[in-house]
Amino acid sequence: MKPNITCLSCCSPDRSITQIKYNREGDLLFSVAKDTVTNVWYSVNGERLGTYNGHTGAVWCVDCDWDTKNVLTGSADNSCRLWDCQTGKQLALLDTNSAVRTCGFDFSGNIIMFSTDKQMEIVKKAKEHTKQINDIQSSVDLTMIISASKDNTAKLFDSASLEHIKTFKTERPVNSAAISPNMDHVVMGGGQEAMEVTTTSTRIGSSMRAYEEEFGRVKGHFGPINCVAFHPDGEDGYTRIHYFDPQYFDFELEA
Repeated sequence: MKPNITCLSCCSPDRSITQIKYNREGDLLFSVAKDTVTNVWYSVNGERLGTYNGHTGAVWCVDCDWDTKNVLTGSADNSCRLWDCQTGKQLALLDTNSAVRTCGFDFSGNIIMFSTDKQMEIVKKAKEHTKQINDIQSSVDLTMIISASKDNTAKLFDSASLEHIKTFKTERPVNSAAISPNMDHVVMGGGQEAMEVTTTSTRIGSSMRAYEEEFGRVKGHFGPINCVAFHPDGEDGYTRIHYFDPQYFDFELEA
């Protein structure tokens, strides 16, 4: 029997979401979109707590440090910015030569990383997808990464060797995929824009997978899902937050 899911909707920005990120405690949810504003929400009720204003282009990425003291964002305005989480004050501005696509803190919060569109020296590469890759996310212990692709699959890799571990197939383009922090589960979200399909029956949605088999499905969005993330306690969430009932945590896939 598949688990039921209840839903809590947050207010959404006018533009497509590009990334969402929980803080370590899971009480705050940060979201960025194809506009210039970074938002922070209370995850328990979807109420917006505040914004971080200063970018002049689409914001592609966001991260929060271990103790929820600072927030890091990267933007198409060729900058990476550090913010005071509580006050929203900009603490630092790092100018780059091209758009900042990903960013993050180390465990201590004293070191940041970011990547830009400018190509760097290639250390390792893997070519398992047949179409565009839309998203890459790591497991909580950084030992695995999962990629989401327009080829209707998400793929799991060893993060050190890039060895291909598993493939998760679906009937629609996968825009985002995330790895559960405490179970052998992944969640995939995606869909196609209305102009790209002739019917709407398989246009949008997300699904839960274990051992390459689907065991649950989430519905409720009115457009393609661009980003998914797991709550640090293992509950799945988007800008529309879905809370799993207790049955989800007792579910076991029959061999």
